[in-house]
Amino acid sequence: MTNNTHSASVARWPMWLAGLGTLVFALLYTGLGGYLASLGGSWYFVLAGLGMLVSSVLLFKQRLAGAWLFALVMILSVIWSVADAGLVFWPQVSRLFALGVLSLVVALVYPTLRKANGLVPGNGGYALAVLLAIAVAGGAYGMFIPHDTVSPTGDGPGLTKVDPAHAQKDWKHYGNDEGGSRFAALDQINRGNVSKLTPAWTYHTGDVAISDGNGAEDQDTPLQVGDKVFICTPHNNIIALDADTGKELWKRDVHAQSKVWQRCRGLAYFDATTPVAAPTDGSTPAAAVSVAPGAMCQRRLLTNTIDARLIAVDADTGEYCKDFGNNGQIDLKAGLGNVPDSYYQLSSAPLMAGTTVVVGGRVADNVQTDMPGGVIRGFDVVTGAMRWAFDPGNPEDKKAPADGSTYVRSTPNSWAPMSYDPSMNTVFLPMGSSSTDIYGVERTALNHKYGASVLALNATTGEEKWVYQTVHNDLWDFDLPMQPTLTDFAKPDGTKVPAMVIGTKAGQIYVLDRHTGQPLTKVEEVPVKKSDIPNEPYSPTQPKSVGMPQIGAQTLTESDMWGATPFDQMLCRIQFKKMRYDGLYTAPGTDISLSFPGSLGGMNWGSLSTDPVHGFIFVNDMRLGLWSQMVPQQKDAKASSGGEALNTGMGAVPLKGTPYAVNKNRFLSVAGIPCQAPPFGTLTAIDMKTQKIAWQVPVGTVKDTGPMGIKMGLSMPIGMPTLGGTLSTQGGLVFIAGTQDYYLRAYNSATGEEAWKARLPVGSQGGPMTFVSPKTGKQYVVITAGGARQSPDRGDYVIAYALPDSK
Repeated sequence: MTNNTHSASVARWPMWLAGLGTLVFALLYTGLGGYLASLGGSWYFVLAGLGMLVSSVLLFKQRLAGAWLFALVMILSVIWSVADAGLVFWPQVSRLFALGVLSLVVALVYPTLRKANGLVPGNGGYALAVLLAIAVAGGAYGMFIPHDTVSPTGDGPGLTKVDPAHAQKDWKHYGNDEGGSRFAALDQINRGNVSKLTPAWTYHTGDVAISDGNGAEDQDTPLQVGDKVFICTPHNNIIALDADTGKELWKRDVHAQSKVWQRCRGLAYFDATTPVAAPTDGSTPAAAVSVAPGAMCQRRLLTNTIDARLIAVDADTGEYCKDFGNNGQIDLKAGLGNVPDSYYQLSSAPLMAGTTVVVGGRVADNVQTDMPGGVIRGFDVVTGAMRWAFDPGNPEDKKAPADGSTYVRSTPNSWAPMSYDPSMNTVFLPMGSSSTDIYGVERTALNHKYGASVLALNATTGEEKWVYQTVHNDLWDFDLPMQPTLTDFAKPDGTKVPAMVIGTKAGQIYVLDRHTGQPLTKVEEVPVKKSDIPNEPYSPTQPKSVGMPQIGAQTLTESDMWGATPFDQMLCRIQFKKMRYDGLYTAPGTDISLSFPGSLGGMNWGSLSTDPVHGFIFVNDMRLGLWSQMVPQQKDAKASSGGEALNTGMGAVPLKGTPYAVNKNRFLSVAGIPCQAPPFGTLTAIDMKTQKIAWQVPVGTVKDTGPMGIKMGLSMPIGMPTLGGTLSTQGGLVFIAGTQDYYLRAYNSATGEEAWKARLPVGSQGGPMTFVSPKTGKQYVVITAGGARQSPDRGDYVIAYALPDSK
């Protein structure tokens, strides 16, 4: 080989590389883009692909026109991208970052291309390459800084010093108080010093929830009373710890077992030596109870288990309360009839309502038409005697069914945490739907009445006070998934109304009058379309809470489709165009339809937190679409197991007793990333005085997750789905741990800026809580960490954080 031939070969290979890269893009853009255009989608991709195809041929032929044509396609691509998605960071990354890298390659070979055409190489190509390199580097840098969905308005909560007379003394209930405020009137830890938080103690429970995708996760919010912290484990073991050291004081091994559900979200606490608050509105008072002086269980803890028991133990010793039920236990399967253990579990903390312990229950979704009923029951906290049963299929009869009978089967259930207002002696229950969540043909009038509603009951008698429905004939599994939060709502005239606020899987936030159940902010009935299931009683309208912000519930368009590259973005666009989608309430049918947000939310069981001092609420959400298709089947099809995996990712599920199975899954790209543009999870501050968003920020990074289950190890704050609640404090902070990366974070409640984070050994879906030790006066923040849903990493950690001791 001569030197000239060798030199020519060396000179060509950069142009061949640029041509090959352009050809790959061209073929994918033309092929996938052509298919997208044939479905009625954007023509941009196929036209850009054809332009790049011609460009690649010219580049292989060493023609200058190839580079100029490529440049024209890129300029038009930028114009299209801005017109299609606006100046929003993550959508632009999907459209332009890969093209930017390819443009950099072409710019670098431009001088060589000029030389091959007998022209002076010049430095123009290299100068452009420098500019493109800066742009690409800027885009890469931008992936590691948060991009607010709603920038701070400057009207976030201020700081008001805690009045010592009103400082929090204990965290006695799942949501801190009976009304689920998740707010702590404590400010020893505050915006100014939170960055100094360090681990104070760590405890291992010895109970690790091993997940097979069917619901094994630690989701506990601990309690604190005096100098003790109380926790429950995934198999319902109850443990008391010293509040200052984390030392185990006692442990009650329960070892509850269930094939498909291992988790405990919390406990209830009752002190018989403390007076019970009397209602102030003339409601029936709480029934009187007493424990003999000196007897055990003056102070007691209650848990409802994954194998359907209600258990009471002495809060001081961990011994079973012998006066409660049968030696401290009650069988909650009584009256339910045939109850396979995978079909019925207790999935949220029992509610202490005066002297009545109230429990609902989880009935497995989408298994069969004949399932246990969703009865809600109230028990005497001392004796365990059942005071009442609210059967949604027979609401007038408050007694247990006679021998040989059962509560009405397959009725709506209340699986999420409940709330209680002592001033009204009223329990507020979030209700789900009847057993086949997405098939309503066989629903009764009462199923329709109570499904996807908030239900208010007298805590002493179980009598219904009111019911308010958030979805009519729910076909989307839009259960009310969280604890109703009790707060005072300021009306425009300045008066305050006792209210309750609740978020939904559909991304709606309802504000209801606590006394009447009527909305205090505007709710519209919007027309919705039917699908094609015979005899389905489709509702012609559905409610939308338009007087409050919609959280992650926008109506998607093709332009909202996303991917880490333009190629998986195109595939998501193709999926989107092939599905039927009419917005929020797209009814499932025999074709493939899209539900967004899907049945996971929106908002879920983690609940809201509040700042009652300044009139704010804090909402965390996830944004995961779900596609579904009803598939005809025989009515005698085999029932499914009832596991949680059926509702999270998924495959065909037989709806035994109906003419259909349902095939459904998350709306993800080929890389396993949600198909709509980020964020996929946010934290939002809402000013309840104006009902406006004060700020909204992405929560969570891809550090501990990624495409196809591979951990990316990158702290990109893209905003990931959240599952677990928040904690708000008067120190001006909002804490959250329920992200897909392994952190506990604190946010500045005024701006949404991340103020502190601590690396956890595994992911957490627990609820953070806080207290001040009565012994040392030190404020602690406590979190349990047992592993996040999407990760195989598991643990048994309870970690307390505090400020360092002053020197």
